Amino acid sequence: MAQSSTSHDSGPQGLMRRPSRSAATTMSIEVFDHEVVPASLGTIAPILRVAAEIEHERPRVAYLCRFYAFEKAHRLDPSSSGRGVRQFKTLLFQRLERDNASSLASRVKKTDGREVESYYQQYYEHYVRALDQGDQADRAQLGKAYQTAGVLFEVLMAVNKSEKVEAVAPEIIAAARDVQEKNEIYAPYNILPLDSAGASQSAMQLEERDNVRNQREHLVCLLADNHIRLTPRPEPLNKLDDRAVDAVKTKLFKNYKNWCKFLGRKHSLRLPQGAEDIQQRKILYMGLYLLIWGEAANIRFMPECLCYIFHNMAYELHGLLAGNVSIVTGENIKPSYGGDDEAFLRKVITPIYRVVEKGKKGSLRKAGNTGKSNFTETRTFWHIYHSFDRLWTFYLLALQLFYASFRVRHPQCCDKTFPAWSSSVFVIWLLCQEITITLFLASMLGLLDVILNFPGFHRWKFTEILRNILKIVVSLAWCVVLPLCYAQSVSFAPGMLKQWLSFLPRVKGVPPLYILAAALYLLPNVLAAIMFIFPMLRRWIENSDWHIIRLLLWWSQPRIYVGRGMHESQISLIKYTIFWLLLFFCKFAFSYFLQVYFMDTQIWYAIFSTICGGVIGAFDRLGEMKSRSSCVIISFPNKIISILRPDTNAWNAKVQVTAARRTEAAKFSQLWNEIISSFREEDLISDREMDLLLVPYTSDPSLKLIQWPPFLLASKIPIALDMAAQFRTKDSDLWKRICADEYMKCAVIECYESFKHVLHTLVIGENEKRIIGIIIKEVESNISKNSFLSNFRMAPLPALCSKFVELVGILKDADPSKRDTVVLLLQDMLEVTTRDMMQNENRELVELGHTNKESGRQLFAGTDAKPAILFPPVATAQWDEQIRRLHLLLTVKESAMDVPINLEARRRIAFFSNSLFMDMPRAPRVRNMLSFSVLTPYYSEETVYSKNDLEMENEDGISVVYYLQKIFPDEWTNFLERLGCKDETAVLESDENILQLRHWVSLRGQTLFRTVRGMMYYRRALKLQAFLDMATEKEILEGYKAISEPTEEDKKSQRSLYAQLEAVADLKFTYVATCQNYGNQKRSGDRRATDILNLMVNNPSLRVAYIDEVEEREGGKVHKVFYSVLIKAVENLDQEIYRVKLPGPAKIGEGKPENQNHALIFTRGEALQAIDMNQDHYLEEALKMRNLLEEFNEDHGVRAPTILGFREHIFTGSVSSLAWFMSNQETSFVTIGQRVLASPLKVRFHYGHPDVFDRIFHITRGGISKASRGINLSEDIFAGFNSTLRRGNITHHEYIQVGKGRDVGLNQISLFEAKVACGNGEQTLSRDLYRLGHRFDFFRMMSCYFTTVGFYVSSMIVVLTVYAFLYGRLYLSLSGVEEAIVKYAAAKGDSSLKAAMASQSVVQLGMLMTLPMIMEIGLERGFRTALCDLIIMQLQLAPVFFTFSLGTKVHYYGRTILHGGAKYRATGRGFVVRHEKFAENYRMYSRSHFVKGMELMVLLICYRLYGKATEDSVAYVLVLGSTWFLVASWLFSPFLFNPSGFEWQKIVDDWDDWNKWISSRGGIGVPAVKSWESWWEEEQEHLLHSGFFGKFWEIFLSLRYFIYQYGIVYHLNLTKESRLGKQQSVIVYGLSWLVIVAVMIVLKIVSMGRKKFSADFQLMFRLLKLFLFIGSVVIVGMLFHFLKLTVGDILQSFLAFLPTGWALLQISQVGRTLMKAVGMWGSVKALARGYEYIMGVVIFMPVTILAWFPFVSEFQTRLLFNQAFSRGLQIQRILAGGKKQK
Repeated sequence: MAQSSTSHDSGPQGLMRRPSRSAATTMSIEVFDHEVVPASLGTIAPILRVAAEIEHERPRVAYLCRFYAFEKAHRLDPSSSGRGVRQFKTLLFQRLERDNASSLASRVKKTDGREVESYYQQYYEHYVRALDQGDQADRAQLGKAYQTAGVLFEVLMAVNKSEKVEAVAPEIIAAARDVQEKNEIYAPYNILPLDSAGASQSAMQLEERDNVRNQREHLVCLLADNHIRLTPRPEPLNKLDDRAVDAVKTKLFKNYKNWCKFLGRKHSLRLPQGAEDIQQRKILYMGLYLLIWGEAANIRFMPECLCYIFHNMAYELHGLLAGNVSIVTGENIKPSYGGDDEAFLRKVITPIYRVVEKGKKGSLRKAGNTGKSNFTETRTFWHIYHSFDRLWTFYLLALQLFYASFRVRHPQCCDKTFPAWSSSVFVIWLLCQEITITLFLASMLGLLDVILNFPGFHRWKFTEILRNILKIVVSLAWCVVLPLCYAQSVSFAPGMLKQWLSFLPRVKGVPPLYILAAALYLLPNVLAAIMFIFPMLRRWIENSDWHIIRLLLWWSQPRIYVGRGMHESQISLIKYTIFWLLLFFCKFAFSYFLQVYFMDTQIWYAIFSTICGGVIGAFDRLGEMKSRSSCVIISFPNKIISILRPDTNAWNAKVQVTAARRTEAAKFSQLWNEIISSFREEDLISDREMDLLLVPYTSDPSLKLIQWPPFLLASKIPIALDMAAQFRTKDSDLWKRICADEYMKCAVIECYESFKHVLHTLVIGENEKRIIGIIIKEVESNISKNSFLSNFRMAPLPALCSKFVELVGILKDADPSKRDTVVLLLQDMLEVTTRDMMQNENRELVELGHTNKESGRQLFAGTDAKPAILFPPVATAQWDEQIRRLHLLLTVKESAMDVPINLEARRRIAFFSNSLFMDMPRAPRVRNMLSFSVLTPYYSEETVYSKNDLEMENEDGISVVYYLQKIFPDEWTNFLERLGCKDETAVLESDENILQLRHWVSLRGQTLFRTVRGMMYYRRALKLQAFLDMATEKEILEGYKAISEPTEEDKKSQRSLYAQLEAVADLKFTYVATCQNYGNQKRSGDRRATDILNLMVNNPSLRVAYIDEVEEREGGKVHKVFYSVLIKAVENLDQEIYRVKLPGPAKIGEGKPENQNHALIFTRGEALQAIDMNQDHYLEEALKMRNLLEEFNEDHGVRAPTILGFREHIFTGSVSSLAWFMSNQETSFVTIGQRVLASPLKVRFHYGHPDVFDRIFHITRGGISKASRGINLSEDIFAGFNSTLRRGNITHHEYIQVGKGRDVGLNQISLFEAKVACGNGEQTLSRDLYRLGHRFDFFRMMSCYFTTVGFYVSSMIVVLTVYAFLYGRLYLSLSGVEEAIVKYAAAKGDSSLKAAMASQSVVQLGMLMTLPMIMEIGLERGFRTALCDLIIMQLQLAPVFFTFSLGTKVHYYGRTILHGGAKYRATGRGFVVRHEKFAENYRMYSRSHFVKGMELMVLLICYRLYGKATEDSVAYVLVLGSTWFLVASWLFSPFLFNPSGFEWQKIVDDWDDWNKWISSRGGIGVPAVKSWESWWEEEQEHLLHSGFFGKFWEIFLSLRYFIYQYGIVYHLNLTKESRLGKQQSVIVYGLSWLVIVAVMIVLKIVSMGRKKFSADFQLMFRLLKLFLFIGSVVIVGMLFHFLKLTVGDILQSFLAFLPTGWALLQISQVGRTLMKAVGMWGSVKALARGYEYIMGVVIFMPVTILAWFPFVSEFQTRLLFNQAFSRGLQIQRILAGGKKQK
């Protein structure tokens, strides 16, 4: 039998118990599915599962089931050609041979037929019939029982056939018929059991085969969800209301109707005349659309294609139903396709899919006549201008204004013809200049339109070609006409024309014709300005279908369906316009004086967005509660109830409450206690802290007060006791002092009431009760008369309290052996009260005392017949809770500020408390809320860590468990306390504890288990909130615990409150994890499949969608068929619900979007949340989901929201300084950054964060991402582009958050930033960004640019500025003209240079990243904390990190635009921050940082040698200081931020590893990590796919090294002193090339000689090398003698030749084909290896020298892990060696 090769090292294999449907923090059980079969034999899996189920009861029947499965497998695949079939058959056959004898011995009946028949009868009568109890039946178990019975009957018939038994008992036949009927009824279902048996289910009571079944449920859920929210409520409620149908229909067909309107076609939603059929017809249309969408597979990414299909099919549907006659055939309308299975898939979807799939195979540039359908954009930086031409036009026009202003301010620099400033001619002249620039840029844009879109010329329409040609012609014509009109007079014009122009003002020197022409040219701009001011007019025009308007718009923009009418409201327009006007005012003010122009807008944007975000955050009340003590205030319960509970009046949270308010207090306690319980389940708090934080679950009517969490009342009783004991004045003064602290007042009253309650419960003797009653009466009488202090002594009060504390402690333990101690304590308390405290004797007490003395009985002692005390008292949950709480109130002395200790728990409580005081919509009842789904894409990441993963040690001897114990010491302690273990050894003694340990570790990593646990909090929150909505007052006062832990009867009853809560949660929340490889993982025995199965078993509402690859035979050939499959867990095994066939492989583009897309059909509801696999959630945040979903119904401007964005908390920031930098950077982006993007800028998109989508809007408009390979690498942001282009609205909200993990090591961070930079490079080429750049108004376009690709363009300009400056200054120095220029600059001033380099320093050092961080930290935690964090970041070398990241962004962004090659880069999500080897760092950063750093270093050295600039110049300090810092950062950051990067032993190991790697030869199958040659080949892959322009620029940029070489050679002593050099230095330059060629020839000779002679003719090879050496020495000697060559010249020649060789190497790589053709590729490879070796040695040497000093390694550890040290971590011990400490 084939078994899963999963890890069996932890957890029981047997099934322990059936789990609850509620979300569990950890798995309660672990199960394994052993019956795994190959894909082509899937039909025998149920038979094997039945065999496994019944084996312990009837082994022979199980054997016969397996034998039948074997026979069936052989029939399905006789030749065993399917993948894995032969191995499966072999294993199954071996098991059959092994089990035959033993099963035969255990057979009960004489024959196998009788054995199966008897067991079938027994199973049917005693199990199936017993389960079938009507409404009380467990549907899941009953359905499984009927399936098992069906399999048993199938096996029975097969056995009878083999034994030739013809007759089968009639009762068996009758039972089989019943089973067959019930199997069809009890089909597997997802949410709603839409069959006759499901009518009694609770979910069906609330509201009223595979794609059809799936979409049927989908449509029913949508209609039911809208129906139940109708206001006023429909009557009767169980009849579908037309309003609900119309609401769904309107949203579902809005895009389709707009599309029809755009095309000028009438839509096909034709309704019948009869009113009774209209609703049914609407439902049919909706069902048809959903069926098309559900089976469309990858075509779902093309929504208008689905509209076209639906348009025709709806027309046919109407014709079929109406009996219409076809105009073409004259017969009744029939479907175009149909009549056979899968006709729609095969004949409609698959042909379209095949066209789309072509883009996957081969070059996209060879796509035949498909033109641009596969995104073959030309790769060039001109796209930046092409998409945002108005931005660059504005820049150039403003630059012209600057130039004119400069000439006016400095007239000495102007010629005499320049017009004076006061002259009106100057304005006309300036206008002419501006118009000329505009015309030139417009004509250039027209040319770019033609050039960049030329690959799609096959699909050009005549109107498009005409428009482009006319635009170019008209622009060029205006370029000619306007200057002519300006320059020449109009004396040649006809008199009539002069008369017409007489109304124009006469300006000296300016002809009226020019004014008219300029006015005519500017007229469209005036109209554009009017439409900008009135956006509603622009929206109407763009959405209009009037032909005249379409004709006018034809000239300005192409008519396309998307991108129309995106303009915002007038208020939004004013907001972002003011933002940019203020920004431009500051920019141009500083740019004018500092002359920094193209670089500083990004800096000003960072400043303004920070200020704006800070102001908005302050007004949103963000961070108002910065300290823990002020989080929970008197109004906090009121806020929870009023915001998180619907239709509830605020309740007064005073001490005394009435019975009417007790219910609301109980509701608060249920919400609060569930939050605290979740903290304990997550091990954030200890048991004691949980007791201190909990509010009593049950409400005691005898305590007429609000019971606050004990931690708020902590230390109040001891303080009150001390205060009372020392108080000597009036009662009222004492009470006033106590009431000054509200919590102290609560504590005193509660303790007094509890004191009375304890005595009342404990004391049952008549005399004792009378005595206690008299004392209490006396006390309360004196209190009411304000005479308590007069009649009672307060000094003995602490002694009384200590006795009472001891008594409560005994009651808490409830030890019966301490009864006598209780009696003594009660007697002591009575004596202290009556003798020490009471000043006046009470006559009744005296009389009772005498009576007791006379009887000889001691008080509280009692007798066996009549006990005086009830000890131990009757144990109830309420009593235990009260005693435990009272003990805490009396004994806890620490401050409330210290509870909880865990920083994460404190942060979560603080944020939750603060968020309740922010503006958010009121929550509706759970039944009336919007339903939603959560979708999590998963590939092959970790699900749950195995025991082996936990114990595996890294190179430093550190295991994951040991690492986490040090990272989370308090949580580890709490975990041990929860398990009842003292240490790790005790944990490992139990399988159950090991399972819990695996979960504990997994919940602190970035695993699927953590994500599922977090998202299932939604279900838990909904059940709690539904309980508060639906429960009676009695049930609420009893507490939610009574419902969350139901009895077996409640579980079985479909009418119990528990069942109703489960049903409501199922209807309102769906969670689908799209684990696309689950099928393959399961068949291959991957442990992850078992982990996913366990997730489903322990979270029964979790659904898993995967892509199943099945081998099917058709026409004698085996081919793969793909299915989208949805499964759930039933009886600890996965059960298939839906199986939808696909036209082919789902992945034909980027993987993640297609993984989401295939599972999208299984989601439900009106909202959809996209959650990545590295995210987490919290129960207290899940409680606010109803509020967030209500934002869809709120007013957010001219359009309703389509994407709701909200913030994240980065939970990986505490691991290291790098993780902290990334955490702060990411936090600032997801908070203050997106806050500003959403409002006022209105350009927030979707960034892969936990945004909530309007599901219906997006499934009808292309989905939640885009999937084209390459161009959609950053697939998430294209969902935001698509939503905006289709007139959506994306908002951002601060009152809710989820958790998110980020990369923690430098290599992980760099891979992530490389992916994002590549994605931005592809975005630059995309049509989406082009459309946004052209369809947005000017200021919104500016926002879009600077918040997307503009950031990367600015970063690239920063680096290019450094290059341009260094090369420019170096060329000037080498040419000898620098000295004169420096003198001129000193005389005229060089402020522009200083400002430019200062600006690049600001960007380079990461100030753009730091500003938002500081503002957000200041808002949320205080600006003093922000300042401290800023200082710490600088001390931890954050500028080095940001400078290094700058290099990553620029390299990958630039290379992607030029060459392409963008791809997904897996960063890994490991735990331990490990030491990366030098070879790994070299592979990763060689091209992006090391090469560029070495180049800049050589330039700096040369500039230092040859430069003539004064060293005390400010420019010198700014440039060289920041550039040297940049060089050092790029070269050494990988080692500075590498743990143990300066430890000597690791340095030695790294050197050996690097030498081995660089010396290894590549080959087929040799990975890049093993061989330098393989890595070198991979590094050139982008050149293989690069276009002509990319290769051209690669060669062109390499030419800079040749000019550099000439400059160095020009300064050689040989050039200056020799007669040849003095006469013509070019000859010396040629001689230098001759030297290079000679060296290359020598190296080639040596290489060839090594191959031919080194083995057989070793002596000849040595002689060859000797002759070459002697020849080289002779030539050098001749150069020394004849041409005045010096040693300095040789050193300088090295500086010249090294870059030249690198240039030749780069050019050779571009011309790879040519080099291979001429046989020089081997030499190129050898030269490259030499350069790599030199570069590695140069970088490695400083690191090695620093490693000699031990303090450097210690300093680095402190630098990297300073945050960890501040939290008590012991990273030094971790890195030094955990083995010794274990």
